[in-house]
Amino acid sequence: MRTYPLFAKLAAFGLALIFTFSCSGGDDNEPGSGSYTEKGNDIANYKIKQIGTQVWMTENLSYNVSGSVCYDNDPANCTKYGRLYDWATAMDLDISCNYNSCSSQIAEKHRGICPANWHLPSDAEWDILVNYAGDSSTAGGKLKTTSGWNNDELGLSGNGTDDFGFAALPSGRGFPNGDFRSVGYAGYWWSASENGADYVYLRFMSYDYEGVNRDGNDGKYRLRSVRCVKD
Repeated sequence: MRTYPLFAKLAAFGLALIFTFSCSGGDDNEPGSGSYTEKGNDIANYKIKQIGTQVWMTENLSYNVSGSVCYDNDPANCTKYGRLYDWATAMDLDISCNYNSCSSQIAEKHRGICPANWHLPSDAEWDILVNYAGDSSTAGGKLKTTSGWNNDELGLSGNGTDDFGFAALPSGRGFPNGDFRSVGYAGYWWSASENGADYVYLRFMSYDYEGVNRDGNDGKYRLRSVRCVKD
């Protein structure tokens, strides 16, 4: 029987350990997990689509960072809808920015917690998307998914036609007191644009409306979804 010197055995053992740790990442890098080693590393985990002159993620961000939650605190909802974030967390700013103007800290293309070379859309960038998809009164029907939205009170489908592959889902919203509302009925997405100290502009779509609503009076402390757009 062939024998090996002690140093060779130790070297082989060391290589085995390195291989074991390099392959033991659990589910962190599974497609759609949105789990990064730092706030921006693996865009390959997200589906993307060019829509007009812009390139958008066609999934809600699911980066697990302190200050984010799953709807109803159910991990299955993170898999389906992405995570919900307060505005300061989404922007990667101090939590005090939820209650004070932080306009001096907002970059023109503000990365926040998006992957590298991506950023939270400004209010104006949301306008570009909505106008490309028609206008504010019809774009929601063209941006919503073809399934997953509840029917309205008359039994009419709340689904869209998803003409551009944006795949907007009714991911709902959350509140700091642990209350969650509207999953299946509406989706809410932050912009990077403040509207004074306490508020920020966002877009939302509803099961009973074909348009895209713009709201400038949504409290920053509330929990909403994030879509990233390419720099």
